[in-house]
Amino acid sequence: MSLDGASSLLSELKAKFGAGDVDGGKETLSKLKIAMLDFPPQGSEAHMKVAVEALEIGILLAVVDGDLDAFSRNVAQIKPLYAVLKTTPRKCHILGLNLMNLLIDNRLSEFHAELELLTEEEASNPFVTFPITLERRLMVGTYDEVLSVTVPDASYQFFVDNLLQTVRDSIADCVEVSYKSMKIIDAMTMMKFDSQQELLEYVQECRDDWIVDGDTLCFQAPPSGSKASDVPSMQLISQNLSYAMEMERIV
Repeated sequence: MSLDGASSLLSELKAKFGAGDVDGGKETLSKLKIAMLDFPPQGSEAHMKVAVEALEIGILLAVVDGDLDAFSRNVAQIKPLYAVLKTTPRKCHILGLNLMNLLIDNRLSEFHAELELLTEEEASNPFVTFPITLERRLMVGTYDEVLSVTVPDASYQFFVDNLLQTVRDSIADCVEVSYKSMKIIDAMTMMKFDSQQELLEYVQECRDDWIVDGDTLCFQAPPSGSKASDVPSMQLISQNLSYAMEMERIV
C-alpha cells in the first residue's frame, strides 16, 4: 500500500479513536499494521510519522480496552521508532503509561532501566513525573498519598485502579496483623473506600477470613509459625548423646 493509502487509514483510525469506537479503531489499526509491512526498511520521515502515530493510538486503544497484552506489543513496536524519531506530541504520554504498566506489574528493574533512557526534558514532563512520584511513595510506604492521587490524564486511571487494588491489599495485610478488630468506618478511611458497601464487597471478594460483626471488622489471627517450644529439644539432645556414645565405642 502506498503512503497515501496508509495516511488515509490513519485518518480513519484517528476519527474512530476520537469517536470512542474501540472495536472499529482496533479493526482499522490491524489494517494499517498490515499496510505498514510494505513500508521500505529505511522509510522516509513521513512513513515513520504514520507508523508512530498509529502505534500511539493503538496503545491508547489498548488502555481503553484494558488489553495489557496489546498494550505491551504496541509499546515494543514503537520503541525502535522513538529511537529514530526523537519526539512526538504524544511521546511523553506513552512513556508515562509504559512506566505505569511496569509499576503495577512490579517490574521495578525494568522501570528504573526505562528511567535511565529518558532525556532531562522527558523526565520533567508531568506524564512521566506522575509514575516516578508514585513509585517513590510506594517505596517509602506512604500509601495514603498513593490512594489520593489525581491522574494527569484519564488514560492513567486504568493503571491507577490496578495499583490501588495492590495498595489496599498491602494495607489489609498490615491491618489484620496489627489489630484484632477495627470499626468499619475506620477501615473505610484507612483504605480509601467511598462507601461501606465497597469495603464489604472487598472483604467478600478478597478477605473471606474477616468477620463482619455489626459495625466492626474482626480479623482472624494468621496461622502461627513454629515456636521454640514446639521443638522437641530434650529428645534431640538425648538422641545426639546416644549417637556420640556409639561413635566413641566404635572408635
